[in-house]
Order: sequence, then structure tokens, then C-alpha cells
Amino acid sequence: MPRLASRRRILRASIFGGVVLVVLAVAAFAGLYATQSRLAGQVQRIEGVFDGLEQRPERPTSGPGAESVNILLMGTDRRSDVATTGAGAGAAEWVPGAQRTDTIMVLHLDADRETGSLISIPRDSWVAIPGYGEAKINAAFSFAGPSLAVATVEQLTGLRMDHLAVVDWSGFEAMIDEVGGVTVKVPRTVTDSKRKITWTKGEHFLDGERALKYVGQRYGLPNGDLDRVRRQQAVLRALLAQSMTELRSSSPLDLYDLLDTATQHVSVDEEFEVGEMRDLLLDVRGMRKGSMHFLTAPVAGFGWEGEQSVVYLDGPANAAMWRDVREDRMDAWLDRNPGLEVTGPVS
Repeated sequence: MPRLASRRRILRASIFGGVVLVVLAVAAFAGLYATQSRLAGQVQRIEGVFDGLEQRPERPTSGPGAESVNILLMGTDRRSDVATTGAGAGAAEWVPGAQRTDTIMVLHLDADRETGSLISIPRDSWVAIPGYGEAKINAAFSFAGPSLAVATVEQLTGLRMDHLAVVDWSGFEAMIDEVGGVTVKVPRTVTDSKRKITWTKGEHFLDGERALKYVGQRYGLPNGDLDRVRRQQAVLRALLAQSMTELRSSSPLDLYDLLDTATQHVSVDEEFEVGEMRDLLLDVRGMRKGSMHFLTAPVAGFGWEGEQSVVYLDGPANAAMWRDVREDRMDAWLDRNPGLEVTGPVS
């Protein structure tokens, strides 16, 4: 009898333990579901981004690039006293002629999610805009909003964009502050004559407000707008590194803190679900240090179109680069084109 009683106690304990585990699992799932639902509820959606787009690039159906992801990232320069993107937007995101895209980047994540590329397209690049002829690439958003911006970038790159994310300056500032600020290195002392700010040679810690001033400098840079692009990349590289450092040293649940800030301030296409954002962030979180490449679309030179100062892209070099991006061969392209990746200090 004592042995039978002991078995019964063990059985009851096992059943109780199993019930507890099931309850805890259900509670955890419910908590995650509630959190994800809350995040999804605060995302501002841009409707119809991909509707009606004609002659879009084909998505690879086989080979290395078949499972890759392309996201068009844009920062708008509309002057507004209230946010224009994200859940707290108090003004329309796009008003015809009111703003252009100050920052244009293509984020490409390779199919294996072990490497990726963040490629800037200078906002003054002189390109063909579907239905409007040649103009600066940042004019596409001003002419007809997000859809035309996507069509223009797809036509230029030959890449089919899977998603679109747009952020204004208030959102950029919030993301920097969320990770506790970033550090950049200035290789030489330069003065922003408009803002009356001198950036001395050396390291600078930037909170969100100072980061905006740093990436927004237009005057006093040796290479003009290209240096401005490199500054944007430097801050984004630092932001990514800081985010990954914090996330790797804490629970995966802390991904939601970053997602919480992002979903409050970034506007995305209506098909970009929070679950996919989370999964992509987990993929990037798992990348080795240095496996995300930062570079700028190859430039042939500068010139004038009427009264506009423009950037001329290097056609053959861009065609080769975007082809290798599409086929997940950026490592090979960078080996053939050393020096184009942004890795060190910028002006």
C-alpha cells in the first residue's frame, strides 16, 4: 500500500506539473498575442502603395535571391510642427508638392539572413521618374506620393520592393533616444554655418536631437550631399549596432520595446504585418557583426540641370551592383569594388 500511495502522489504531482506548464504556456502566448495586437493597433498604414504599379521587376523564383527581402526606407523632409508619420501623426503624411524624400535607402536582406545591405541613393540623383520624365529622385514622392517613389526606385534598381517604411524627423529622433543615443566619429573639424554648430574632430555622443543636427548639415561639408548621405549611414550603422548590442544582452521579449517605438513613429505599407517586422528584426539580431554592408549607389559626377544642382549616377556600375544585390552576391561585388563600402569615419 505505501508503494501504491507513493505512485499515486507521483502521478498527481506529474499531472499538476503538466497543468501548470500548460497554464503558463497559454498565459505566455496570450501575453505575446496581446502585446503584438497592441503593436499592430498603433501602426500607421499607407494604403495602396503597390496598387496599379505597372511593369514591376520580376521576383526571383529560384536561386540565391528567391527568399531575399527588399524594403524601401524613406525619410521625409516636410516641415511640420507635428508628426507626419506613425501612430501620433497629426498631419497628412503626403501633400502634393509639400515635401520630398530627404533620405532614400534600400534594405536588402539575403535569403539566408546571414548578410544584408543598406544602400543609399543620393536624393539629388538625376533619374527617370515614370510619367514625369527626368528629375531628382526625391521629387517622385512630391509629385505623386509613396507609390510613385516605389515605382521610381524599382525602375532604377530592377529590384521588386516587398515593403515600404517612411519616417519623419520626429520618428528618427525617437528611435535614437530609444536606444540611449549613439556615438559617431568626425574625422575633421567642420562648421555648419546655417546652424552655427562646429563639429570638432573626434568622437561625439548624439542623442536624438543632436543626431538630427548632425545628419541634417548641408553647408560646410567637403563633399556636399554625398557627405550628408555618409553621415546618415554612420548614424544608422551606429543605431543598428547599439540596438543589436542591447537586444543580444537581454531577453528576446525586449524586441518589443524597439518594435513599440518603431510602430509608433514609422508608417508602413498595409501588407507589412507586425509579426513579419518582429521576425525580420530577429533575423537581423542574429547576424554577425560586420555582416550588414553600408554603401551608396555609385556616382559618376555632379552637374546642373537648369538651375538644379544634381548627382549623376554611374549607369554601368549601378546596373552591375543592383544585379548582384538581386542575386545575393554583394560580397563578390564589394570584393571587385573595394573602398565603396562605408566602414570608417565620415565628415
